[in-house]
Amino acid sequence: MNIRTVSTTPYPDQRPGTSGLRKKVKHFQQPHYLENFVQSLFDCLKDMAGKTLVLGGDGRYYNPEAIQIILKIASANKVGRVLVGHKGLFSTPAVSCIIRRCKAFGGIILSASHNPAGPDGDFGIKYNISNGGPAPESVTNAIYTQSKQINRYLVLEAEDIPLDTLGIFTLGEMRVEVINPITDYAELMEELFDFDRIATLFDTGVFHMCFDAMHAITGPYAKDILEQRLGADPNTVLNGEPLPDFGGGHPDPNLAHAKSLVTKMYRANAPSFGAASDGDGDRNMILGKRFFVTPSDSLAILAANAHHIPGYRLGLAGIARSMPTSQAADRIAEALGIECFETPTGWKFFGNLLDAGKATLCGEESFGTGSDHLREKDGLWAVLFWLNILAVRRQSVKTIVQEHWSHCGRNFYSRHDYEDLPADLSQQLMEDLRKQLPKLKGKRLGQREVTLADDFSYTDPIDHSITTGQGIRLCFKDSARIIYRLSGTGTQGATLRVYLEAFEPNPDRHNQETQVALADLIQIADHLAQIQQRTGRAQPSVIT
Repeated sequence: MNIRTVSTTPYPDQRPGTSGLRKKVKHFQQPHYLENFVQSLFDCLKDMAGKTLVLGGDGRYYNPEAIQIILKIASANKVGRVLVGHKGLFSTPAVSCIIRRCKAFGGIILSASHNPAGPDGDFGIKYNISNGGPAPESVTNAIYTQSKQINRYLVLEAEDIPLDTLGIFTLGEMRVEVINPITDYAELMEELFDFDRIATLFDTGVFHMCFDAMHAITGPYAKDILEQRLGADPNTVLNGEPLPDFGGGHPDPNLAHAKSLVTKMYRANAPSFGAASDGDGDRNMILGKRFFVTPSDSLAILAANAHHIPGYRLGLAGIARSMPTSQAADRIAEALGIECFETPTGWKFFGNLLDAGKATLCGEESFGTGSDHLREKDGLWAVLFWLNILAVRRQSVKTIVQEHWSHCGRNFYSRHDYEDLPADLSQQLMEDLRKQLPKLKGKRLGQREVTLADDFSYTDPIDHSITTGQGIRLCFKDSARIIYRLSGTGTQGATLRVYLEAFEPNPDRHNQETQVALADLIQIADHLAQIQQRTGRAQPSVIT
C-alpha cells in the first residue's frame, strides 16, 4: 500500500461554524473538498502519530463514502488506531462517550445535526477534542487558516474497510476497529439512571410512551435502551431505522418538524409521554399528554429534580445555559444556592465549565440538554432523565411542570425563526439594530422599560478567552427580554432568530397561551427591527 501525495488548491469557504463545517452534499463532493478539510485538520493536530481517533456519523447521505476517505487520510497521517461505529454509525453523544471512556485523542463526527439529508441535502464534519467536546475556537480557527493555504493532502491507496462487519482491520500501519456504537453509551446511561425503577413504569400497563427517532441515528439506541433494556412496548420507537435521507423529513425535534408525534400526543387517547430526537441524537423534545415542555423549562425542571436521579444525588455544582435560553434555570440555581452561567450559543462554550467542575447541567433553548457525563448535549439522556423523574414522582408531565411554575413562576418563552433570508439583508438588519443600542437604555418600549441593551460578549471564567458579537439583547425592568441573533447552523441564506421572554409570577396567569402572553413583546421586536417591512414576511417560518 502506497501513501500518495495529492496536489490541491485551497477552497476559501472552509471556516467551521457553531458546530463544524456544514455545506450541501454536492458542495462536499467537489474534487478534493472533503480531503482538503480533513488534511487541514490533521496538519493542525500535534502529536497525532500513534494516537486513537473515534469516527462515525448520523447515517446521512455521503457518510459511508466520507468515512472511507477519512480513514485513508488518517492512515497516511500516521494515526495509530480508529474506532468506527458499525456501518459507520455513531450518535454525537456516543462519540463523546467513546472518546472519554477509551481516552482517545479526539473524534471526527459526520453530521449536519438537525438539517435535512439526502443527495440534495446537507452534510457536515466536526472535530471533538480529548475531553469529548467540540473543538474550541483556537482549534477551528487554526483549521480554517490552514485550509486557506493547503497545497497537498496525503492518502493511502487501499481497499475500503467493510464497515458492516464488526472486527479489527488494518489500513497500512493503522488499526481500524469496527465496534458496536451502542454498548458503551447504554452502559453509561445505566450508571446514571435507575433503570429498575424506570422499568416499573412500563409494568403497570397504564403508562405508554412514544419516541420518534425521525429516521435518524437515535433509532437503534432507543430500541436497545427503551424497548429491550427497560421493557417498553415493541412499538414505542417510531421511525427507528436510520435512512440516508431521514425518510425525506426534517430531523429537527420541534413542534413544526415532528408534527406526526405532536398530533399523536394531542389526541384524546394520547400516550402518557412523548419524545423525539434529531439527526445526530444530541437534541430532544419532551411532550406530555396534550402538553409541550419548552427546552428552557425542561432544563430548569431537570435541575429541580436532580436529587431523584442516582447519578446526580450528590448535588449540582452549577447550571450553565446559552444566553438566548430562558432565565427559568437561573431561578432554580438561586433556589439551590448554586451559580448559573450564561454563555454564547454553542455547546463548546460549556466545556471549560464542565471540565473545571463549575457546572453539572447545561442547556440551550434549541432543544439541547446535557450534563457533565459527556461534553455534548444528549437527546436520549434527557428522555431517560424525564422517565426517571416520572417513575419517582408518579405524576403526569403536565402536573410536574405546572407545580414547578407554581413554586418558581413561569417564564413564558418563544423563538421566532425567519429562515432562508438573504444574508446581506440579515446582516444589515442586525447592524442597524446595533446602531440603536446606545439610545435604548432607559427608554420605554410599549409598557416596558429597557434596563440593558447590548451585543452580548462572553469572558470565559476558566481560560479568560473573550467571545463577542453573540446576539443583541434587550432586557427590561420586569425581567422580560428580546434577543436577536443570526443562526450559525444553516447551509444557505441566513436565519434570523428572535427570542421572546416574559416572567409571570402569578399562578392564575400561568395557563395563558404563550403567543398571547408574549404579544406585546412580539410587536415591540418587530417594530424595533422592522422585520416585516424589511423581509416581506408576515410571520416567522417556524415558531417554537
